[in-house]
Amino acid sequence: MMKKIKGHIQEAVLLLLFISCLLPWCMGILSNNAMRYMIRIFLYITIGEMWNLMSGYAGMTSLGQQAFIGLAGYSMAVATTVYKLHYAVGLAAGAAVSLCTAALLALLLMRMKGMYFAITTWVAAEALGTFFTGWRYVNQGAGMNITIVPYPRTGELYPAALILCAVALASTILLLRSSLGLGLTAMRDDASAAASLGVNVGRNKLIVYLIAALFTSLAGAVFFINKGTIYPDSGFSISWTISVVFIVIIGGIGTVEGPVVGSVVYVLLYEYLAHYPGWSNIILGVFSILVILFMPKGIVGFVSGKQHRSLIIR
Repeated sequence: MMKKIKGHIQEAVLLLLFISCLLPWCMGILSNNAMRYMIRIFLYITIGEMWNLMSGYAGMTSLGQQAFIGLAGYSMAVATTVYKLHYAVGLAAGAAVSLCTAALLALLLMRMKGMYFAITTWVAAEALGTFFTGWRYVNQGAGMNITIVPYPRTGELYPAALILCAVALASTILLLRSSLGLGLTAMRDDASAAASLGVNVGRNKLIVYLIAALFTSLAGAVFFINKGTIYPDSGFSISWTISVVFIVIIGGIGTVEGPVVGSVVYVLLYEYLAHYPGWSNIILGVFSILVILFMPKGIVGFVSGKQHRSLIIR
């Protein structure tokens, strides 16, 4: 009964947040700068939720999700710049290419676990980055400009990013409440024991990996539309993984709300610390260490723990 009540509260809060983000856009009271910040938050929430779904719930820690971000960005650039197609086609192309690549990688990755899985995903992303750096069709390391006619304005990308974020959150919640979600938790705790209880570990891992690749690629494509250019160093950079790990850890790994809180904190810190280029990484590192030391379950875990203790005292 308590789980159902908690679930309904979670749904109500997320719905309220969605409406509170949508209404200012509908009323036209958001500035371009505010919408740019919000778009980044929405996209980081999407990528963070997918990484959290893999690592926090399924025990599949990936260091190479940037592979799908780079593939989607370049697919968008080729579709719109080379073939003069609508950016919606570019989004579909990026998702299709990423899903096909994920399916091929899964043939190898689904046989691995732990650090072997993590390292192989990172090596695959680095290999793709090296390939695109030397590929003349995409201008090698010089990168590509994303040319769309007419180019979507920030006000057009805002609802797209918000809807993508909302769908990613809703999909995560529905998946975790299904029998697949129960299997994921069992897999994370002990894959062998879960398999002995009838959980199809291989199938569950594949489904989660493909879902994560799909939403991560869509978020990457929208990000590079907003940016306007893509380079191998930006599309396949390990900094994507560093950012998303930071977001999930400080927000609260293994919670749906964690990546939401972590994304807001990360974007605000990132924008503020941009004025201190020599100190930004140091400050972010110190902040993450403090969170790990004093809030090992992240901000969401810390807050929910305090609430739980106060209820017990009452």
